[in-house]
Amino acid sequence: MEFKNKVIIITGAGSGIGAACAELFASKGATVVVSDINLTDALLIVDKCNIQDEKSIAIKTDVTDYNDVELLISETIAKYGKIDVMVNNAGVMNKVRAKTADHTFEDWNNVIAINQTGVFHCLKASLRVMEKQGHGNIVNIASLAGLKASGFNLAYSASKFAVVGMTKSAAMEYGSKNIRINAVCPSYTQTPMLDAAVLTQPGMDEKLLKYVPMGRFGDVSEIAEAVTWLASDKTSFMTGQTITLDGGLSL
Repeated sequence: MEFKNKVIIITGAGSGIGAACAELFASKGATVVVSDINLTDALLIVDKCNIQDEKSIAIKTDVTDYNDVELLISETIAKYGKIDVMVNNAGVMNKVRAKTADHTFEDWNNVIAINQTGVFHCLKASLRVMEKQGHGNIVNIASLAGLKASGFNLAYSASKFAVVGMTKSAAMEYGSKNIRINAVCPSYTQTPMLDAAVLTQPGMDEKLLKYVPMGRFGDVSEIAEAVTWLASDKTSFMTGQTITLDGGLSL
């Protein structure tokens, strides 16, 4: 299988896109480290990953805490000896949709801490290992909100623009080190995060779908396919790029 003997870490893998990525990588032969702040959810995904071969594990990680991230990396190295792929997926949305002047400090601090600083922590810790071992592949989960305006959503938009920028900057720095870094930018995808956003206003799902030419939300399996493609040798000459999966929304 394509990822046989490969070790993959995925943050925020207890649900949504991260969980779909974990299961798909495992089905392709990978050993998956399912990282999530919710260990119960992570363990459930590990059970699904281990249907064919019991080699994947769960590690509880708060990506906002650099010590936690270092522990995630060190435990993975201690058990498997390497990290082939790091998928930085952990993320949250604003709790309240509001104009910039009405944006809450709570939302700003929480979203930036997880979506932006969390990715920085994971890049910092994993790149040190990848540079030492002489290879590596990182896929960051950004968003269409990191490529175009997203009203009433300042912290989330700012954090995802940051992820796109970090992807490009780090890719330039480490391209000569046999380390590739790319990002995927999904739009509305059927996840618990989207479900929560839809519940903020009656008829919100219909309102959102009006802007999607394909007339539907994305499925987590579609995003996972893009992530595994970027993590594979099929994209060996690709780095610093963003792939948009949005059903035509950006058009």
